[in-house]
Amino acid sequence: MLSTIPVNLEKKSYNIAIAPNLLSQIGEQLQQLNIGKKVLIVSNSVIFDHYGEQMISSLEAAHFSVCYEIIPAGERHKTLLSVQKIYDTALENYLERSSTIIALGGGVIGDMAGFAAASWLRGINLIQVPTSLLAMVDAAIGGKTGVNHPQGKNLIGAFHQPKLVLIDPQVLNTLPQREFRAGMAEVIKYGVIWDAELFESLERAERLDHLDGISPDLLQTILAHSCQAKAEVVSQDEKEGGLRAILNYGHTIGHAIESLTGYRLLNHGEAVAIGMSVAGKIAVKMGFWDEHATERQDELISKTQLPKKVPPMLEIEEILETLKSDKKVKAGKVRFVLPEKIGSATVTDQVSPELVSEVIQSCQDKEDVTKNYPSD
Repeated sequence: MLSTIPVNLEKKSYNIAIAPNLLSQIGEQLQQLNIGKKVLIVSNSVIFDHYGEQMISSLEAAHFSVCYEIIPAGERHKTLLSVQKIYDTALENYLERSSTIIALGGGVIGDMAGFAAASWLRGINLIQVPTSLLAMVDAAIGGKTGVNHPQGKNLIGAFHQPKLVLIDPQVLNTLPQREFRAGMAEVIKYGVIWDAELFESLERAERLDHLDGISPDLLQTILAHSCQAKAEVVSQDEKEGGLRAILNYGHTIGHAIESLTGYRLLNHGEAVAIGMSVAGKIAVKMGFWDEHATERQDELISKTQLPKKVPPMLEIEEILETLKSDKKVKAGKVRFVLPEKIGSATVTDQVSPELVSEVIQSCQDKEDVTKNYPSD
């Protein structure tokens, strides 16, 4: 059964399509979009080995001319150098303004391919085909694209909305367990900031740390509610002029931790989980929400087997300094997303460095955590 969730934007509206086996139907889906016949797939070798042939067969059956560029996996490869490789392949294959870049992969591939699409010939078509849970519920939706600068995450980027987001839940069967847990961090985020019903559904689940423990009905709830939340927020605020900033819940501290650990110790979802735990405690200290609410949030994070502690090797002063280069800084003040109740959040620039330091210190792991993050 195909579920379709609209992202309503004035001139750039598009659909999020969710259904099993949808990947094998991508050629038919693109035929409905009235786009040119040249397609460039951007992926990494692991994902492409699983799904590249299936996608190319479907596209060629629909009379698309297909080329591809394979980028190394991992956040540390989300750089302008990788985007240059996409440009080179686009040039070699004569991509034009009616052509399309398809992002086949997780959030890293989606961000890079999206930025290439936004900037090649000043903007060509983009199709997002997310293959990780994190990308399905968050990164592939909303038009944020970009790459990392050595001094900070996603400092180079553009808004470029896709023509379609195509989600096939069956690709999650090949997703490593650690990456599934990472995606659950973003799902918990939506429950905290926007959708109390989703939050309560997660609380009722027996386990959240592995796809095998998620019933088909709960997986459908997770995908549909998360995508709906993102679509509703983006529809109201496409370019983060106000409301959309709440989607950064947990990301302020999370991005700093990722940057300071070289994108190697923690993946994005793990860093966001830590960031949510820290932000929840800041919210309690400032009277935004109560202790019971942050305990409920942390219990969900624990059920997902995500970390809540700040890595011990990080100096608090380093974290505070890194926060100054965060994209959400305005007039020199770091803006934090803080929850007010389950299902609602606000943005404030009134969090003092002293309070941030105090809470981080209370949340810092006192042991070596590197053993807790396997490479699977």
